[in-house]
Amino acid sequence: MPRPAAAPRGRTAPPVAPHVTRAHRQLLGLYLLLGVTVSSWLARMPSVRSALDLSEAGLGVVLLLGAVGSLLTVLVAGGVVTRYGSRRTLTAAAVMFSVATVLLGLGPALGRVEVLVVGVFVMSASFALGNVPMNVETVVVERALGRTVVPQFHAAFSVGAVTGSLLGAGAAFLDVPLLVQFGGIGLVSLVWRLASIPAAVLPVPPRAADAPPAARGMRSALGAWRERRTLVVGVIVLTAALSEGSANNWLAIAVVDGFRQTEAVAAVVYGVFTGSMMVARLAGTWAIDRFGRVTVLAASGSVAFGGLLLFGLAPSLPLAVVGVVGWGLGAGLVVPIGMAAVSHEPLRAASRVAVVSAFASVSSIAAPPLLGLAAGAVGARHALLLVAVGLAVSVVLARSVAAPADAQPGTPATATPPVDDDALVLAVDTAPDAPAATSATHEASVTPTAALPTVPAGPPAVPSAVPAQRGPLLEEVVR
Repeated sequence: MPRPAAAPRGRTAPPVAPHVTRAHRQLLGLYLLLGVTVSSWLARMPSVRSALDLSEAGLGVVLLLGAVGSLLTVLVAGGVVTRYGSRRTLTAAAVMFSVATVLLGLGPALGRVEVLVVGVFVMSASFALGNVPMNVETVVVERALGRTVVPQFHAAFSVGAVTGSLLGAGAAFLDVPLLVQFGGIGLVSLVWRLASIPAAVLPVPPRAADAPPAARGMRSALGAWRERRTLVVGVIVLTAALSEGSANNWLAIAVVDGFRQTEAVAAVVYGVFTGSMMVARLAGTWAIDRFGRVTVLAASGSVAFGGLLLFGLAPSLPLAVVGVVGWGLGAGLVVPIGMAAVSHEPLRAASRVAVVSAFASVSSIAAPPLLGLAAGAVGARHALLLVAVGLAVSVVLARSVAAPADAQPGTPATATPPVDDDALVLAVDTAPDAPAATSATHEASVTPTAALPTVPAGPPAVPSAVPAQRGPLLEEVVR
């Protein structure tokens, strides 16, 4: 991968518009918050299991039902974002997530497994719904800034995950009731999200009427399922989601059962995993620019593979923690790289991110019951060794993330004046039909720009970062 183009000597890059800088900060905050809310729940998983007297297999079934909600939602999320815009979609996801968080605490408090199931289902659905616009918006911000920043957002999630796991460990140590912990987190997260979303979503330009028919709703979303490269990248992200998700769901339990440790110690070990992911993502900006996606992805899969094997086979907890560090370091960049690989074309970014996210949801559906059944037979720690097979697959397929082009962040262009997000939806729906623009090699026709997405997973300020022959609207991201 070529290095980012350096600014000529004696010249400085154009200033970044204030609303772009503000969007960058607010989006970082949303990723951090998401990490806190998810990890604080996952760190208390042993308490949830004990309160409801669930076996490993029973807990696996509960998580499976949640994964079904995620898959059903992500299948339509790309079309929802394209039709209604990132702002509305993120707001709906925020409300759903907060309601679900309360249900997660209410189920164990009432001793009702069905309430927990509803909470897990709604939480997974809200995560899938919000994941697509958040990942797309990271690409938009990156292009507007003119430099690689996407790994920063995933690093912010990891920072939040570390914070959340420590909060969970503290709550477990102090024996804080699950309903009190989750209820408080649900309220705080809702207020935070509703306050941040308007500024986190960059405005769209007043040129939406030029949108081609391919940019509209469900047709564009479903078309991404016929793209071979998108499907291959989806498989890579599936293996990454399997790795990270299995750690999220089973690492704490594996430490409790496999090493006879307390829940608080298990939460700290989980914090080591998320902290290692954070370090990888903080270093990811430099690593990707220096070595390229293919090399970083292959190295990540190899390190995660070795770390997971060490954790599963280590005779002592300290040595297993070393394996957890390697596992987390290797797992940190696979999802950002995968999301980036399918987000190089603004008009199709939401649809492709939705497809890749669907693969991640499939892994969430398959992993809980399989690992739960395996854990019942050989223990949770040894059951996690099954995930190593997926990591080997990601290494084999690593080269696919390089095609069709590895553009780099260029110079931020002059910011577009703010326009309401909803204006684009109306304009796209009423735009006259026009022949679809022909596609050309991305690198040959654009100023070097980021090919990155999170996930996670957008709109304007992508001026000179798109092929000129595709029409003026393609200077921006259609949502």
